[in-house]
Amino acid sequence: MTDDPSAGPQFRWSDSNDVPWIPSRFAKGVEVKNLGKADGRAMQLVRFSPGATFPDHLHTGPEFIYVLEGEVTWNGRLLTHGCAGVAEAGTLERGFRSITGCLFLLMYDLSQLFDSVTSRPDQ
Repeated sequence: MTDDPSAGPQFRWSDSNDVPWIPSRFAKGVEVKNLGKADGRAMQLVRFSPGATFPDHLHTGPEFIYVLEGEVTWNGRLLTHGCAGVAEAGTLERGFRSITGCLFLLMYDLSQLFDSVTSRPDQ
């Protein structure tokens, strides 16, 4: 494998045990591991401390999560170990929080804007 982009499409691997946890720029008590990115999309492990909440925001692109540990509330729905969720572009995320703490896999478009919002722009 080469890191030379001119070599054409490539496979990339990462061992999440070797990737450091980075504090979220958007929410206290939230950490991420950047596992990889390609073709305008990113994959992260996300860890919420008990009581952590992510700011409300509009999805400018699709978002996919898969809960690995703990539980998280996403737009009023409780997701536990083994649950998956998909948010389509244009959806408003409200009340994304974990009372117990959780760990989940997140995949999203790199163009996603995480600006806090209180309502959809068209409302």
